[in-house]
Amino acid sequence: MTLTLATLLASLVVIIIAAEVFTNALEHIGERLQVSEGVTGSLFAAVGTAMPETIVPLLAIFAGTDDQGINEEIGVGAILGAPLMLSTLTLFLLAVVTIKQRRATGALTPEKSGLKRDLDFFLFAFALAGLALLVPHSQPLVRACISAVLVLAYFLYVLLTLRASAALVQDGHGTSAFNRLFLQRMGLPNNLFTTGLQLLIGLALLIAGAEGFIHGVETASHLMGVSALLLSLLIVPVATELPEKVNSILWIRQSRDTLAFGNITGAMVFQGTLLPAIGIMLTPWEPRPEVAFGILVTFLGALWLRALIYSNIPFKVWHLGVNGLLYLAYLGHVML
Repeated sequence: MTLTLATLLASLVVIIIAAEVFTNALEHIGERLQVSEGVTGSLFAAVGTAMPETIVPLLAIFAGTDDQGINEEIGVGAILGAPLMLSTLTLFLLAVVTIKQRRATGALTPEKSGLKRDLDFFLFAFALAGLALLVPHSQPLVRACISAVLVLAYFLYVLLTLRASAALVQDGHGTSAFNRLFLQRMGLPNNLFTTGLQLLIGLALLIAGAEGFIHGVETASHLMGVSALLLSLLIVPVATELPEKVNSILWIRQSRDTLAFGNITGAMVFQGTLLPAIGIMLTPWEPRPEVAFGILVTFLGALWLRALIYSNIPFKVWHLGVNGLLYLAYLGHVML
């Protein structure tokens, strides 16, 4: 158990360092490309840091254990656990790290048009993924059509996000680097090659750290006797979502709320479209109680933010406490 704890701690340190390297490079790339913070957060950062939680279900489905049933449980749990964690606990953590500085009634100021687009696409896609739970395997064509719609939805989302970038940059929402490029401090020139190199180094460290953390969590869960589905719904996402958590925490502590929220909601769109498309086609994707309730809680977490935007109520730090309560509700449901 001591070795497992040491692995978890070492992996966490790697992830924190990697997130600093990764976000610093992303800021410089976004500034160099003259794109909006929405593009940098919702597309660049979201897709880059989504690699661990994308890899886990694919490895589980295609190269997991000899027990196909366990592989499918891990795959489904990892696919649905990631957006569950993002829409509840991860958003709540933004409130935790800002409440001392801004107070519970302090304002959160993400650029709302991009946040609205992220949430609209996610809510549509996740509702469709939830409905797919009710489609039996005897109707493979219907399941294939749903998967195709989810994939197309993500590509449409990317196009609309890129199209909105120019106008947002003109309105003052362009990406700007908060600090000098780390490799530049080591004597390398600040050019596109160096920035790209640092980005790849940061991404590689993020994936390596997350994978190490996942293995440590899996070992700990086996020692505690946790089921494969519960492991992949609750425990594995804690590790796979660490890059998003750390990136967003770093950005929101710098008062860069658009990047912080965009990193989370952009990852939710990625994980609510492409990953369920894989799950619908390659796993049973059945309405088991813990799965169905997880989809409901995830949907409610995103719907709460969307309702705040619709009502035009200024975002307050305490609003994200609701997302934390939703996560506690899910924990209580599956643990009882």
